[in-house]
Formats: sequence, structure tokens, C-alpha cells
Amino acid sequence: MDTEDAELILAASEAIKRRYDPDWHVVGAALRLKTGEIVTGVHLEATVGRIAVCAEAIALGRAVTEHGSADVEAIAAVYHPSHGEPYLCAPCGMCRELIADYSPDAAVLIAGGDGAARRIKIAELLPSKYSRSPQGPASSHSR
Repeated sequence: MDTEDAELILAASEAIKRRYDPDWHVVGAALRLKTGEIVTGVHLEATVGRIAVCAEAIALGRAVTEHGSADVEAIAAVYHPSHGEPYLCAPCGMCRELIADYSPDAAVLIAGGDGAARRIKIAELLPSKYSRSPQGPASSHSR
């Protein structure tokens, strides 16, 4: 893992440590835009679970809103257990779709079998991505 990846994991961990609230905010995410800016987000739980919003989606929305860009170089998410330190977690299926739609070249940091961080392209986490276009997956949102 390089220094930039470690910095991204640290930013995600710090975001959720600052806002951790059991049952409400337990996942933090950080993404690095290709311009170098780091944007964070925490997941928003809801009483009705299916309307919860993932930390990756919050970070991506902040990137678009605050920086005018969804051109993600890399993204990491961490889960904060009730006891202990946050640890890397892979994005859920909906977040994989969202990341791939907005930034199909993005790298995702996930935990390998030994628990160490590894970098993988979003396309590897979402093979045969759904597309409305008969030509296949193409991002109309990436800028």
C-alpha cells in the first residue's frame, strides 16, 4: 500500500471516528479526485433501513457539489465497530454501480485475504455492469 492509499484510509477512519453514532453512523468513506482533493462522507442510517444512504454515495455527492467533479481516482470505506478501530470494507452492490457510473476508471481499496489493503478497479468488482446502452457500459456522468 502506498502513502496516498494509507492517507485515504486514514481520512475515511477519521471521518467516521468524528461522527460515529451506534446504529446511525457506522461507515465512513473517503475518495480522492484525480485533481488530488480528498472528500469524505459518513453513512446515514434511517429508521426504515432501505432509505439509508451509504458513505460512498455521500462522499461522491459532496465531490460533485463542492468540487464540481466525480472524476474519482480512488475510494475507500471503513466500518467502525462498537469496540475497536475502523477497518476496510468493500462497497455494497449499489455503491459499486454508483462508483462505476460516475467514475468507471476508479480504484477501490478493499481488504485482501490477509486483511491488508489492496487496490482493485471498480470494473473488477462489478463485472458485466448493467447498461441501458446496447454498446455496453459507458459513463455519461464522468467529467
